Amino acid sequence: MELKSLPGVGDTRVEQLGRLGILCAEDLLRFYPRAYQDRSVVLPLAQVTDGQSCSVRAFVTTAPSLTRIRKGMEIVHFRISDGSATATVSYFNQSWIKSQLMRGGEYVFYGTFEVSGSLRRVANPVFEAADSPLAAAITPIYRLTTGLGQKVMQKLVREAVHRLLPLEPEILPQSLCRKYHLMERRQALFEIHMPSDAAALQQARRRLVFEELLTLQLGLGLLRNRSREGTPVRIAPCPMQPFYEALPFEPTGAQKRAVAQALADFEKPWAMNRLLQGDVGSGKTMVAAALSYAAAGSGFQTALMAPTEILAEQHCRTLSSMLAPMGMQVALLTGAMPAARRREVLSGIESGQADVVVGTHALLESSVLFHNLGLVVTDEQHRFGVAQRAKLAAKGASPHLLVMSATPIPRTLALIVYGDLDVSILDELPAGRRKVKTYAVSTALRPRVEAFMEKQLEQGRQVYVVCPMVEDASGERELSDVKSYAARLSRRLAPYTVAFLHGRMKNAEKEAVMARFAAGDIHVLVSTTVIEVGVDVPNASLMVVENAERFGLSQLHQLRGRVGRGPWQSYCVLMSDAKNDTARERLIGMTKLDNGFDIAEKDLELRGPGDFFGERQHGLPALSMASLTGDTRLLAEAADAAAELLSQDAGLQQEEHRLLREHIAKLFSRSDIALN
Repeated sequence: MELKSLPGVGDTRVEQLGRLGILCAEDLLRFYPRAYQDRSVVLPLAQVTDGQSCSVRAFVTTAPSLTRIRKGMEIVHFRISDGSATATVSYFNQSWIKSQLMRGGEYVFYGTFEVSGSLRRVANPVFEAADSPLAAAITPIYRLTTGLGQKVMQKLVREAVHRLLPLEPEILPQSLCRKYHLMERRQALFEIHMPSDAAALQQARRRLVFEELLTLQLGLGLLRNRSREGTPVRIAPCPMQPFYEALPFEPTGAQKRAVAQALADFEKPWAMNRLLQGDVGSGKTMVAAALSYAAAGSGFQTALMAPTEILAEQHCRTLSSMLAPMGMQVALLTGAMPAARRREVLSGIESGQADVVVGTHALLESSVLFHNLGLVVTDEQHRFGVAQRAKLAAKGASPHLLVMSATPIPRTLALIVYGDLDVSILDELPAGRRKVKTYAVSTALRPRVEAFMEKQLEQGRQVYVVCPMVEDASGERELSDVKSYAARLSRRLAPYTVAFLHGRMKNAEKEAVMARFAAGDIHVLVSTTVIEVGVDVPNASLMVVENAERFGLSQLHQLRGRVGRGPWQSYCVLMSDAKNDTARERLIGMTKLDNGFDIAEKDLELRGPGDFFGERQHGLPALSMASLTGDTRLLAEAADAAAELLSQDAGLQQEEHRLLREHIAKLFSRSDIALN
């Protein structure tokens, strides 16, 4: 149903709703409240205590009057009474209130009251006419956008509920609803928007969370089943000892275990879909090299896709150092490559001369034709998404897939993000890696931090400084920006060379700066998080993060992993003046934790799942209702239910599953992932 079919919705309102992702009237049903106000506790004015938040039902006894205190400050005030007592009500800079409330009218006011003796006051209370369905109720609070107020939003959702709810089908099988004691779907949608009481709201939320987690896991299960269709590339068993003996280091047990798991996948009747999850510096690239070696032994090429040109170049160098001694050729393909060189590389890929091809998104272009693609490796997969890895895999005939992630993900979140993949974990660091000493300090200690920076430089080391902004154009003056910080440090640390790096620079500029830093020509690199996944500079021994409260713990751990790669002690200093208790707890946690998986669990606990990947980077349908911290039990139940349904009906083709399958297909199509 079109939004304009709802009363009061014109072009402007359609544009406002569009900013919230609401494109049709049906979207309003699934635009769930972000919070609730319990206005159901209604007290006589005489019983209200100081600081108490509650509702009172009272008459307006004096006409609302508007007073201008000074320029930019207006107050509407009046008195109310319910027979037991009176109170003064004030609204600041809300002159429109004057025409909304009538003397003699009866309303329900909800707010936090001040009581001093017989005097009662309340500022800016929410109000409803006494006969309104929202008066003295558990009231939904929705996300808003500029120009769209809470009352308008509530009215629009109520209208959508009354018009559309009778048309909403039950998409879950009755047997499943009975087994998991789930509220009927129409009732759940009604109660989530217009709760009759707290118990009904809880049951409605439980039903909708279960449905959300179930459909997501069923979708991922369908993806997994689809990936097992067709005949996979046949990579023959390969003795790995010659490869291991040629390495300049001894692989860890975890690396060898991950290689063995992948080699076992090669022998299954379907293509491998495996996630290689490892902490910063755990040696994921070596596993990719080993599997490329095995693939080449059967005449197949490997494609490795990295999120940045800087990282692609590093992978190319690392893989070449391991595979060239085995007689293998590694090629690099990036968007910034000169046309003549690009043609040469494309020719080598198509002829099969290149055994391993490392590149950025450039690998997805139609001009890239593989001779015999057998293995696809994606690095930092959450930056690509399911659709892009599928597009790269389509360049071969059912090639095997390895996804590498240096962002340790808690099991609960991995179930959602990587539900279509098997998992290998690198839980050992290579010998010689030292723990990075981490400190959380306020900016009052900046002189000491910069003196320590200078001391590291005098010892021949290099330094990273990370800032959250490129330039101070937003008015948020407290945020350190890259350009001004670099200019100030240049003066402070002369004659040492200071340079800056940020994501808005051209690729060639970024690569030139990183190359100079890696070569030691730049002593201090001031950067945004573009270096989060960056080149390996063993000589860098100090990482300073400004406004550290702006980053998630897992992101800080990634940044910290840029240092500690050489034989000397390395340090990470987190600078923040945050007053927020949660922010301080997070940063103190970073000084105590050095295991990425422990940090990921802590980050999930403190910040929730939204910040793990930034803005929906992993390419899966968004979770509107479920909380991956609070709903772990429901997540497990939904996983069991999904596994049971797919074991009975692998493609959800039975008639009783038709509506459920259509719902899942619609969800995933919005995320650019087709299930058909």
